[in-house]
Amino acid sequence: MSAPARPQLFTIPAHRAFADALAAGLIRRSGGDPLALARGLVLLPNNRAVRTVTDAFVRASGNGLLLPRLVAIGDAELGERIGAALDPADDPDPVAPAIDPLARRMILARLVSEARARAGQPVDAAEAVRLAGELGRTLDQLLVEEIAPERLRTIDLAEELQGHWQRALDLFEIVLSAWPAELARRGQIDLATRRTLLLGKLARRWRAQPPPGFVCAAGIGSAAPALARVLRVVSELPQGLVVFADLATAMDEDEWQALGPLPADPGGRRQRPIETHPQFQLKLLLDRMGVNRAEVATWRDGGGHDATALRGRAIANAMAPAQFTGKWTSLPAEARRLSSVRAVELATPAEEAQAIALALREALETPAKTAALVTPDRALARRVAAHLTRWGIAIDDSAGRPLSILPPGTLLTALAEAAAQRFAPLALLALLKHPLVRSGSERLDWLEGARALDLALRGPRPAAGLDGIDRHLAEGDPRTERVRRSAREWWAKARARLEPLALAFEAGESTLPALVAALRDAADALCGDPLWAGPAGRAAADLLADVETEAVHGPARLAPEALAPLLRTLMQEIAVRPPQGGHPRLAIYGLIEARLQTADLMILGGLNETVWPGQPAPDPWLAPRIRAELGLPGLDRRVGLAAHDFSSALGAPEVLLSRARRDAKSPTIASRFWLRLEAMTGGLTRDRQLEARARLIDDPGEHCPASRPAPVPPAAFRPRRISVTEVDRLKADPYAFYARHVLRLGTLDPVDADPSAAWRGTAVHDILQAWGEQDGFDVTRLLPRALALMADARTHPMMRALWQPRLIEAVNWIAQETASRVEAGRQVVAVERSGTIDIAGVTLSGKFDRLDRLADGGIAIVDYKTGKAPSVAAVRAGFSLQLGLLGLIAERGGYADISGTAGAFEYWSLAKHGDSFGKISTPVDPEGKHKRIVTAEFTGLARDHLISAINDWLTGDRPFMAKLHPDYAPYADYDQLMRLDEWYGRG
Repeated sequence: MSAPARPQLFTIPAHRAFADALAAGLIRRSGGDPLALARGLVLLPNNRAVRTVTDAFVRASGNGLLLPRLVAIGDAELGERIGAALDPADDPDPVAPAIDPLARRMILARLVSEARARAGQPVDAAEAVRLAGELGRTLDQLLVEEIAPERLRTIDLAEELQGHWQRALDLFEIVLSAWPAELARRGQIDLATRRTLLLGKLARRWRAQPPPGFVCAAGIGSAAPALARVLRVVSELPQGLVVFADLATAMDEDEWQALGPLPADPGGRRQRPIETHPQFQLKLLLDRMGVNRAEVATWRDGGGHDATALRGRAIANAMAPAQFTGKWTSLPAEARRLSSVRAVELATPAEEAQAIALALREALETPAKTAALVTPDRALARRVAAHLTRWGIAIDDSAGRPLSILPPGTLLTALAEAAAQRFAPLALLALLKHPLVRSGSERLDWLEGARALDLALRGPRPAAGLDGIDRHLAEGDPRTERVRRSAREWWAKARARLEPLALAFEAGESTLPALVAALRDAADALCGDPLWAGPAGRAAADLLADVETEAVHGPARLAPEALAPLLRTLMQEIAVRPPQGGHPRLAIYGLIEARLQTADLMILGGLNETVWPGQPAPDPWLAPRIRAELGLPGLDRRVGLAAHDFSSALGAPEVLLSRARRDAKSPTIASRFWLRLEAMTGGLTRDRQLEARARLIDDPGEHCPASRPAPVPPAAFRPRRISVTEVDRLKADPYAFYARHVLRLGTLDPVDADPSAAWRGTAVHDILQAWGEQDGFDVTRLLPRALALMADARTHPMMRALWQPRLIEAVNWIAQETASRVEAGRQVVAVERSGTIDIAGVTLSGKFDRLDRLADGGIAIVDYKTGKAPSVAAVRAGFSLQLGLLGLIAERGGYADISGTAGAFEYWSLAKHGDSFGKISTPVDPEGKHKRIVTAEFTGLARDHLISAINDWLTGDRPFMAKLHPDYAPYADYDQLMRLDEWYGRG
């Protein structure tokens, strides 16, 4: 290779496979000398590109080959470290070491927390860590662009900034003033600064003493000034060359210059360049290298996975700056045609994932054909991978998945949240049932215990803390004693594993290392070694170890409830990449991972606005106006990078574009890239067949909705016992009665349920029962009992806040009404007593709330209602006959030591009526006035309706039809079982 007369600059067009073309060209330039290739050095953007180019060399060689050194020199994202080859250990003048990223973040979090506290805007440690991450990214941008942070002090925009931006800027300056002192004290520098210094030393060393072999910088798109200087040096080396990816050498000069940077306006303000254009970053790189686009030649070699040159020209035309898109109307057809580019537009993300999976599966039918999905939508990527398992196909997602959504991450988060919530039922059960907890041979026994605890914790929340659960299991409803006893035996073992963490959290504010240590120990006690196994487990272990080590530099104190969001923030930024092992011809890439990649079929998925391109993340520290004045990249520059990624991937031999018309929340807007292609081509070629297959693959062909259920069990299985409260259910919704009493399917309360009307009714009945049985209806004792219920730690706070005033009013009303009736000669005989009678071949049972002896010797049945009393119309229709049936039991001697004729039937409603609480109503009247039932006939009417129902369903053979009288069947407990939505309203 002879010394060049000018910079050696090349570009590989988008329609060529970059890595394969690069490998083929470098092998050709080596002249067949394997040692010449081995002496070379190839600089690449990141480690993923190193693997891609390595594979390309293997494909191009056909047999054994000594590879050049492939070094990841890094890009604008600081996630990739500079290769060791550029930072030799024997350097006589070494650059100072870089501060550990987590230590840096903790120190910045402490500085932010202290500055906010001094400004009267305190934040918790979790928010401080989040803001420190944003602050670090902004600081990195300043350092990468070689903009001194001190320049902030020279900018005076106070009159133009809103108040919150000015406060953020003031805080930013305070933190940055303290940051250099922290670095000096540690003898370290920022990673971005170290990277710039290393690149500067490298440029100077190579300029003074060129390497013995060739040096090729390939696919680097970052326009960082330090990197631009290195690329300029490489291009001028005797054996140096720089190869760009898809530099638009054929772009009209007017369009090229319109990208920017632009001169200042008459007012002296910077004009923003077109940073959203895919070529802007490359133009900026050329400007900083000090070279002209005309000096860049097209790389001669192809890669074997290339599209046509017409495709490349069509892509360039489609991505023209907005003010030049008018030329589309005058372009010849071949300059607008996107041959072998198809598009699918599906209704939902689920259909889109199905279509992509089908396309990937179809690609495998062609021998040696490769296919890849490129998408920034990680949820779409996971869905596609799940769909491919239908055919037993595993696929690698090179972008990885955040640790926060992987099992070890969710376990740590669940544990921290459960402790912060003082082991509230939902958080506790989510933790105890986590798949990593006791995942070995103990798993089945552990789940049995967790399910028993689940049943025991149904209903309103118990008192807070582990002790609250202990009391709940020991003192709960007697009707659930069997379930609670089973849960108690298991809970003692589970509790022991959680108690140390509970003590650490109950102690209040603590240090982050102490809380992390307690969390780690509790996680280890629950899960053991499986928690730390595999890539995700190792990442979680490393994170906890690093946090425990570096947290001493962070905020001094941490509230326990801030630990979960803090860990979630850190884990969200850790991508866990699975070990390679998927299908060798299929892949899923994120946008960064897809750079320099190629495949025979490239599927570009998730082409909606806010997805591809994504929504630019706001900078919480510097206002856009300040960023522009400093010369920092605009927030829209990422859109330009996404556009370049799109146009590069569009150059594959075969391309499939996909989008969904709506996401999980609302209709979507097609990506601006999709709309550009449609506008230029006059309409993308839709793959209607693939769209149809995506819908049909799970289509049953014929929908056969269930018919209205009406089971007819044999007489031997029909119940011979019924309570007065179940008669309405039997008549209005026989199927619900069948499910409850024949199938024995009881309903379960939700876990951590809000106090329901039934719960409130039970609570009031318990108060009134104790008032009658223990206090002898002493009116002075009723209110204290109600207040004691509200003060109980097990009472839900919402219940205490909203229902206590109503309850006080209602019980005072009951006390007054009871006292007035006693004065009038009425006597309370009993409360909450159960009784039974035999009637029509079955046993009828019932429990009254209160039974009074009237002055004439008759009896009065009183039913307390926390809500509205049943209407007279419902009673006349044969429903809501509970009072009549209770009177029937009393008249027939069903209650021990009670006899007499029922002469009064009363509902005492505690609901609000007008301006007060409490109302007494009755469905009867001695003379049947106001369409009420005649008092003397009420028990007989109730008896006749009961016998009719018994003869139909309990001793007869009438089907238990669902929702026979829906107006009187308000409960939906069994609607799903009866598949109500499939048949209700049809016909």
